[in-house]
Amino acid sequence: MIRKPKKQDLLALLPDTLVITRTRDSALCYLTFDDGPEPEHTPELLDVLARHGVKASFFLVGEKIEAHPEIVERIVAEGHMVGNHSYSHWSFSNMDIAKQLDEVYRTDALLRRFDDRPHHRMRPPSGYVGAQLLIHFARHKRNLVYWSYDSLDYQDHPVESLVSRLLDDPPAPGDIVLMHDDSHKAARALDTVLPEWHARGLRFAALSGTSP
Repeated sequence: MIRKPKKQDLLALLPDTLVITRTRDSALCYLTFDDGPEPEHTPELLDVLARHGVKASFFLVGEKIEAHPEIVERIVAEGHMVGNHSYSHWSFSNMDIAKQLDEVYRTDALLRRFDDRPHHRMRPPSGYVGAQLLIHFARHKRNLVYWSYDSLDYQDHPVESLVSRLLDDPPAPGDIVLMHDDSHKAARALDTVLPEWHARGLRFAALSGTSP
C-alpha cells in the first residue's frame, strides 16, 4: 500500500492545528506539489490542472521563488495555494533551530509579496520534522503540512508505471497527496489519471492558506 508509512501514523497523533497529515473532509482530496517553481515543469502542470478544473497546493522553495516570480504569480492567479518549503531545500536534519527558522521566515517574506499572507503553511524539506521546530510552531500557532498518500513520483520509473500505480491504488477522500513539480512526471501522469479519478467520484481542492 502507498498510504501511511510509520512516520505519518505518529504525526497523525498530533493535533491538526500543529501537523496535518490528512483532512477530515469526507468529500475532497488535496493534491500538493513540492520543490517548485520550475520553468520547465510547473507551467505544464498548471496547464494540466486548468484543463481538468483542479485546484491544488504548491509548496515552494525560496531560491526558486526569487528566480521565477512570474510562475508564482500565475499559481496564485489561477486559485492555487502557495506554501513554504524552505529557502534552500537543504534538509533540516543538519541545521540548528536558528537556521531552520531563518529558512522558514525568509521564504514567508518572499511569498507574502504574492498573496499578502504574513505566514504560510509549511512543509519541511524531505519531510523532516524535529522537536524544536514543532515546539516553535506550537508556540506561534503555526501549522506543518505532511501527507497521507505518497505518489512516489520521485522514483526512477517511467511515467507509465506511475500512472498504473495511481490508478490501481488511488487516493481516498481526505487524503493529502504528495507529488512534485520538478520533473515532467506529475503533469503527464495526472493528465491521464485525473479523468479516471473524476469518473470514480474523486474531487480535488486546494488546502486553505491558514491553519485549521
